[in-house]
Amino acid sequence: MTSELPSSIIAEICFIGRGGGAVKSLSGFRKSHHTVPDAANAVTNAFLGKICAGELAAEAEKLFQEVRARLGYKRKEVSLSVTGPVAALAAKDFSVEIAYALEERDAARYAVTTTLRGVRSTELARTAEFSEIFAGRFREISFALKKGARVEAVIDAIEGLDGEGGLAVSYPSDYAACEIRVEGVEARVRCTGAALEVIFPRAGAPAELMDAFAEVRRAFAVSQVLGGLVK
Repeated sequence: MTSELPSSIIAEICFIGRGGGAVKSLSGFRKSHHTVPDAANAVTNAFLGKICAGELAAEAEKLFQEVRARLGYKRKEVSLSVTGPVAALAAKDFSVEIAYALEERDAARYAVTTTLRGVRSTELARTAEFSEIFAGRFREISFALKKGARVEAVIDAIEGLDGEGGLAVSYPSDYAACEIRVEGVEARVRCTGAALEVIFPRAGAPAELMDAFAEVRRAFAVSQVLGGLVK
């Protein structure tokens, strides 16, 4: 989807959706035989892969059938594989990964991350069929930057504006990343140096997120450093 953003700057665009729940709520969890994990590691995540198999298989199969039917793909144009806690759908025009993992801070809960990447074109993403398949699935866009960006330079650029354009920035003492707020825009923007991540308050289809991102893009135009990330 590089027609809306230049390929000279953006290496990859991913749409990310997140969900989760309590480990003991999964269909494969047996209260009489299993105990809730108290830490997230290779062993406990392998356990999660077994007890989430029913939910993951059902969700992945539903997506496969929707993609095949709504987009008219033939057998050779779309495939699905489910291995452990990860399902991967590969279609001729995009790919989707659904991954289960234990929460690092609370291993009694699991997280589900759905990642859509490699969308062939903006035109495809804006079709009614595509929007129906992925309606309400994503809350984040991640733009992988080809050349990267110095987080300190981004911070300095925003602080140098002294509030012009309604931009504000917050960051930790090690400058590992910074979060940018745009006045009047609900989305949060996080710059890690390697990527620009835009987090929206409500989930939507890819086309909806791209439309909402246009507001952030316009706000960034007040600074040459920021505008260079998304011009």
